[in-house]
Amino acid sequence: MLNKDRNIKKFQKKEEGLYFSRFEIKFVIDENISKILQKKIDKFMEIDPFAKNFENQKYFVRSLYFDNDKFHNFNQKIDGLKIRHKFRLRTYSNIKDDSSIVFIEKKGRFNERTYKIRKKINISDLENFTLDDDKIALAKKYQNEKIINEFIFDFYKQKLKPKVLVDYYRKPYVNKYGVYFRLTFDSNLSSMGNKNNLFPTYNDTKLTIPGYEILEVKFDRTIPPWFQKIIQSFELKRLSVSKFVLGCETSNLAYDFEGR
Repeated sequence: MLNKDRNIKKFQKKEEGLYFSRFEIKFVIDENISKILQKKIDKFMEIDPFAKNFENQKYFVRSLYFDNDKFHNFNQKIDGLKIRHKFRLRTYSNIKDDSSIVFIEKKGRFNERTYKIRKKINISDLENFTLDDDKIALAKKYQNEKIINEFIFDFYKQKLKPKVLVDYYRKPYVNKYGVYFRLTFDSNLSSMGNKNNLFPTYNDTKLTIPGYEILEVKFDRTIPPWFQKIIQSFELKRLSVSKFVLGCETSNLAYDFEGR
């Protein structure tokens, strides 16, 4: 348990203050196909060094997504808006203690690229983000942090609330040969709706896509030819899938009635 905690802290330290802009495409794949595919990529990819010491080389991810009662962010995703963003709280632990590390994140899309900006927040401030109360104290404490000011602005303008908690386990691969290319296999995806707590006292999550995983392909310019061949040989079909949307639907919060 001590080694696991140490691995989590090292990983979170590496991720602190993260900003990126990149291309992302996603596939939903059968968990058995996932195992075969991971063997196929072994020649070109390796496990992210920061995940090597976790059990099965997978680390836990938890996100608490914000939206309003009209599900503005949900509908923007469903409608395929090219310029959009949403806010979430993220942690890599399912237990809250003094050492827990939490980030506020802005995840967005600008035309064909996705971006993410994050800021570590104090665990003692967590309820100030999730509860529907005055944000003046929060604004004063983080007055020089652009992302938190943007969150507060959206919180009031859009009347944001924590809507859905999403958990999963991630197995990440990185390119062996320098050019930025990253694959992540996300499994055991589950969700729980209407929670204003990143660390609920009980777990009532439901699996969103039992027997399947989400494969995310992340790159800066192009997909390598060898992986293009894998996409063709496995007949992988690109999907505009979102863990946030899946979580809302599984938790009976909102639906894509047209099945897009």
